[in-house]
Amino acid sequence: MKDSSKDKFIVEGKLVLQLYVSGMSQKSMEAIENIKRLCDEHLQGTFDLEIIDLYKNPEVASQQQIIFSPSLVKQLPLPKKTLIGTFSDTEKTIKGLGIAIKE
Repeated sequence: MKDSSKDKFIVEGKLVLQLYVSGMSQKSMEAIENIKRLCDEHLQGTFDLEIIDLYKNPEVASQQQIIFSPSLVKQLPLPKKTLIGTFSDTEKTIKGLGIAIKE
């Protein structure tokens, strides 16, 4: 019996995600790990993830209006959404991104 977590979610089009972190802080590393796991386990082949270090690219924070770190921004599909935290609650993160869950 095949158990594919991906089949539980309805993703229309490719998700374009940007994760903004502050260097190698504990919260940044936790957020990176949690988002990578979420994408690999639940969104296989339906996402593009870019990780942006605000210490290396400080101008990006003001350009993208990033106030808190870590922040996850869903650029596409619209509407654009921004989530803040370490994203340890997978279900809450999925809902926050506006991804529908199949009944």
